[in-house]
Amino acid sequence: QVQFVESGGGLVQPGGSLTLSCTASISIFSIYAMGWYRQAPGKQRELVAHIIIGGSTVYADSVKGRFTISRDNAKNMVYLQMNSLKPEDTAVYYCNAFPSLDESWGQGTQVTVSS
Repeated sequence: QVQFVESGGGLVQPGGSLTLSCTASISIFSIYAMGWYRQAPGKQRELVAHIIIGGSTVYADSVKGRFTISRDNAKNMVYLQMNSLKPEDTAVYYCNAFPSLDESWGQGTQVTVSS
């Protein structure tokens, strides 16, 4: 089964930027669509963005225009560039296939947006 490892989270002030990275344990050429998800305290995990192997992207309305998802198939990496961060973006961020694979959730990376 594929495993994903997320990194790049941290504490950032409102309006700041972060770039998250995700490493897959297998070639992501075999994964048609990859997604970034997040789970805020007390809330269900939600899909933030996904990208198909050809590069087309879809974003949740809450992050549209601020976040950019990308993938490097040769390096088995998926990225999430986050700009103009807001306190409501605070969450643990995960990457996974889209639709997600239940057995492949990683530990996630914490993003905290606070002054």
